[in-house]
Amino acid sequence: MPTFPVQYSMLSSKALQAFIIQQYGDPALTCRLLLRNVSDTYIIEKAGAPVYIFKVYRMSHRSLHEIKGEVELLNRLHEGAAAVSYPIADLQGKQIQDFNAPEGLRHGVLFSYAKGSNVYDLTEAQLQLVGREMAKVHNITANLVLPHEREEYNLNRLLLQPLEILAPAFRDHAEGYTYLKDTAQKVVARLGELSTDSFSQGYLQYDFLPKNFHFDEQGQLTFFDFDFTGKGWLANDVASFFIHFFFHVATGKMTQEAADRDFQVFIDAYRSVRPFSDDELKAVPYLGFIFWIFYLGYQYTHFEEWSNWFFTPRYLVERVGVIKKYVGLHCMFN
Repeated sequence: MPTFPVQYSMLSSKALQAFIIQQYGDPALTCRLLLRNVSDTYIIEKAGAPVYIFKVYRMSHRSLHEIKGEVELLNRLHEGAAAVSYPIADLQGKQIQDFNAPEGLRHGVLFSYAKGSNVYDLTEAQLQLVGREMAKVHNITANLVLPHEREEYNLNRLLLQPLEILAPAFRDHAEGYTYLKDTAQKVVARLGELSTDSFSQGYLQYDFLPKNFHFDEQGQLTFFDFDFTGKGWLANDVASFFIHFFFHVATGKMTQEAADRDFQVFIDAYRSVRPFSDDELKAVPYLGFIFWIFYLGYQYTHFEEWSNWFFTPRYLVERVGVIKKYVGLHCMFN
């Protein structure tokens, strides 16, 4: 009987352990699956302590060109002493590994481990550190040109295209789709009133939520997961962190007054390292709306491979409700 085609498989952790030992040269390493998500993530340990992270990309999610761009960016950030998890080369100096999986050729990268854990209730000192370190990242990525460039994150790519892609998903919730389209037009108009031509541009991480950075016991910070890297306004990264404060207020973990105060602490720390204009700051809430739409479009596009367990009509209704609450709190239209 011929092998039936597949669109997604998972690499065996035991086989991957043997591969990593052979390629990287440490027989004491062990490997186990950590997370099955946009990419499959394995934790590489030695005597019970995490040492590395190995990420295996999905064919439909990232091309080899895109993976090379991410690796190149992280190499530049590491060379510039940015607080990031960075790629590790094997014994032959190779940073991207190839796997002939059932669905075709897949690629994997070994990353340094971000010591510590996620912190969601950030202290003032931690907020300041996040602000300074994000600014340091932007100082390196601003106007950076890479041999393997990532895609451009403009309004069309982040907002208008995802809305078009999402139209079939809202066939049973036309009211919600109309709201998103109408709000998108208002957001574009509002941004048009600001001096966006002078906004700083460069490579974004575009998911600077606390789930993507760790603090260790000494208070050191490490950013990780640059999978969605693209070129655009650096204020988009600030907007992604702004979303964290909305989540905390919406779930009753802090008041809006406390959230505004904490975000200002972060902005002041960012500005101590890198300029951030008043118009960029005014744009942040509207860029936050765009952040919601971009990731909603991504979830729908990759429905079969990742988000099918929660991307339902009920989820769309609830998500539009959350977005309405966000817009009501943070977006002012003429």
